[in-house]
Amino acid sequence: MTQIRKGTIDDLPQVHALIQELAEYEKAPNEVTNTLDDMRHDGFGERPIFEFFVAENAEEGIIGIALYYTAYSTWKGKMIFLEDLVVTERLRRSGIGKRLFNAVAEEAKRVGAKRFKWQVLEWNEPAIAFYKKIGANLDGEWINCNMTEEQIQNYKA
Repeated sequence: MTQIRKGTIDDLPQVHALIQELAEYEKAPNEVTNTLDDMRHDGFGERPIFEFFVAENAEEGIIGIALYYTAYSTWKGKMIFLEDLVVTERLRRSGIGKRLFNAVAEEAKRVGAKRFKWQVLEWNEPAIAFYKKIGANLDGEWINCNMTEEQIQNYKA
């Protein structure tokens, strides 16, 4: 039986392994530079900046995660951003992802979030189909921008 629960610091090794599995699925296995120590500090240090739910069963341990954080919209106010929703590959399409998603949606309600936001790669058709099925808005208007760590360090203000 799979249970959904809030993640703890002791879960991080399995969480990190699932993040690596996701990177491989998303065709970017060498892009994960975040370490277990980074995650311990960032999630359980003096000023935690993320939380997560895990899907766990007695046979295999942690088989899915939903990692999220609080963000702020100047137009709407407090929002929850779902950074990653991952279920180990062989257990996808078994309802575990939906249960993890539901846990974060309930958390968004609990904290009074005005918006619940996430991203999906344009080629990830199974995920897009899931999000359409639950009635999510797929926004094709906004373009995502970012800077790498190196670009941040080299940025001249």
